[in-house]
Amino acid sequence: MKFGPVPVAEAEGAILAHSRRLDGRALKKGRVLSRADIEALAQAGIAEVVAARLEPGDVDEDAAAGRIAEACQGPGLSRSDPFTSRANLHAEAAGLAVIDQGRLDAMNSIDEAITVATIPPYEVVHRRQLVATVKVIPFAVAEAVVKAWEVAAAEGGPPIRVAPFRRLKVGLVQTRLEGMKETVLDKTAEVTRVRVEALGGALVRQVRCNHDENELRAAIGDLRAAGAQVFLIIGASAIVDRRDVIPAAIEGAGGVIEHYGMPVDPGNLILMGRLGRAPGEAPILGLPGCARSPKFNGFDWIFRRLMAELQVTPKDVMRMGVGGLLKEIPSRPLPRAETAAAPAVSRIGAIVLAAGQSRRMGAINKLMAEVDGVPMVVRAVDAALASRADPVVVVTGHEPERVRMALRGRRVLFAHNPGFAQGLSTSLGAGVAALPAGSDGVVVCLGDMPRVTAAHIDRLIAAFDPFEGRAICVPTWRGKRGNPALFARRFFAEMGELKGDVGAKHLIGDYEDLVAEVVMVDDGVMVDIDSPQALTALNGSAAKQA
Repeated sequence: MKFGPVPVAEAEGAILAHSRRLDGRALKKGRVLSRADIEALAQAGIAEVVAARLEPGDVDEDAAAGRIAEACQGPGLSRSDPFTSRANLHAEAAGLAVIDQGRLDAMNSIDEAITVATIPPYEVVHRRQLVATVKVIPFAVAEAVVKAWEVAAAEGGPPIRVAPFRRLKVGLVQTRLEGMKETVLDKTAEVTRVRVEALGGALVRQVRCNHDENELRAAIGDLRAAGAQVFLIIGASAIVDRRDVIPAAIEGAGGVIEHYGMPVDPGNLILMGRLGRAPGEAPILGLPGCARSPKFNGFDWIFRRLMAELQVTPKDVMRMGVGGLLKEIPSRPLPRAETAAAPAVSRIGAIVLAAGQSRRMGAINKLMAEVDGVPMVVRAVDAALASRADPVVVVTGHEPERVRMALRGRRVLFAHNPGFAQGLSTSLGAGVAALPAGSDGVVVCLGDMPRVTAAHIDRLIAAFDPFEGRAICVPTWRGKRGNPALFARRFFAEMGELKGDVGAKHLIGDYEDLVAEVVMVDDGVMVDIDSPQALTALNGSAAKQA
């Protein structure tokens, strides 16, 4: 790759290295300069730009990021389209991030041009949560470098995956000593239930007995009879030796003790074993006293893995010491009221505007008009529902019951706009007001654009990154901007204050520096139906293609 100053007259096809502003129009860094861009630069009196030019054997940044993300992508992950040299991996379901740190460290050492960053290993993730991001540093990298990454990833299988939580049945035994209050046991049972359900499981049985080996052995049998797949025992007295009451009862019930103790505090006095014959089968844990508390502790580290059906070996436990000091100390306060699951990120909603009267269509409600046998509004809503956007808000106005009926059974939120006749701005405001408080952004979709797909919406979401200056994402096709558009939360107040028959288009002009143009692979983002002739032409085109 060549990099450096280039005469504007020779820069067509080169990649702009630094953004330039021309009479209110911004040419962003990373833009491949077109003939129109060259003419605009020349008219502005700019004779030279700093740019990159690819050479034979180079892989451009987006293609490289996409290939590396694909190489790293293991089960339980989905991959976003690459954009501005980055591609992301997201969790497909709630579970644990399983990351081969040693291999990934080695792969990150292949070349400085390519980096992969992940969340910590074995961290709880939600569906659609960002797990890893691939970033290509320069505008292009050598094919040999990309190939080296792909080979390294293939040698041991993808280094990043998500192990989903399973709907496991959990049984709990609590032992008593004389004078112990039942309220303590009640609270422990509730704390345990919350822990189990947060990880997708069910507490199917709880048994209380005296702190006695024979009674405890019988209680373990009760849990087996109830169909428990994971067994938890919390004693009235802490386990202080492998020959104590709890381990003795486990062995008496036909179980095996695999490990005692862990280098995590709180959580040191944990006992790990199994009731099944094979490693990892029917795991049973003797819990430390800290497991009675909802605060995060060492037990959570092991229990999370078990609920994802990941085998936990003694060696795994003994490697938990680094970072295992969880106690709150003055020099390093740690909020230990951590819940079992981490919050999701990039919460992008969608608004489908379906309130207008469509006067140019005559007597018909164009949103109910069928395209290839499906009402237009249904097509628009189904595209949003199939995308990463959540939730999907449908704004109704004209003939609201017809719209609701057409969308019956779909997981959408409805926001009715009684003032729809006053213009598009009122519908946009109603939609923004209906979004959850935690939304980070919103994709504004039009109900009369039946060729917009989930792929178009997901491509916008993949490009969205306010921290990198991409707070508004607009689709383009052959250099022209279309719809839908994605806006960050910072614009919600302005969107809610708009007046008249206008949308949020003016925000794009007012905040040009924060706009990212997202190139699409087809013209679906340009096709809106606003007349009977346009509808006839679209249906004719669809029939011809069929």
